[in-house]
Amino acid sequence: MWRLRALALLPVVQGGMGVGLPRERTCGVEGPNRPAGLIRRAAWTAAGSAALALGVAGLILPLLPTTPFVLLASACYLRGSARMHRWLLSRPRLGRVIHDYESGRGIPPRAKAVALGVLWLSIVQGAAMAGSAATAAGLVAVAGGVTVYLLRLPSTPATPAR
Repeated sequence: MWRLRALALLPVVQGGMGVGLPRERTCGVEGPNRPAGLIRRAAWTAAGSAALALGVAGLILPLLPTTPFVLLASACYLRGSARMHRWLLSRPRLGRVIHDYESGRGIPPRAKAVALGVLWLSIVQGAAMAGSAATAAGLVAVAGGVTVYLLRLPSTPATPAR
C-alpha cells in the first residue's frame, strides 16, 4: 500500500520469463528506519505497552490474568523496540519468567496452577452467564485448549524464596 515502485531502466533481468524486461526496484520507503518500518515498529511498541498495562492491572484486579498480557507485551516489544524488550527482561520479578518462557524452558509450576485456577474459575462463571449452550460450549472448548497447552509446557524448577 505504501510501497512506491518505479521501473528503473537498469540492467535487464536475464533468463526465464523476465527476458527483456527492466528490473523493478523499491524507491526507499521500506526498512527498519524508513517510514513504513517506523510505523510498524511504533504499532508493535504501542501494542506491547497496552498489553503491559493490562498485565499490571491484572496484579490488582482479581479475574484479569497477568502472565498472558506480560508475555504478549514481551512478544510485541521484541518486534517493535529492542530497548523496551531489554527493559522488560531486566525487571527483577518478571524478567526471569519471560526469559525462561521465550527460551523454551517453560514456566514455574505455581504460575501454571494459578493460571489454570483463574482460567477455569472465569470460564465456569462465563459459561453460567452465557445466553446459549453453544456459547458455553465454545468457552469450555477454548479453556480446554489453553489447559492442554499449559500442561504440555515444561515446568521450570522452583526457586527458593528471597
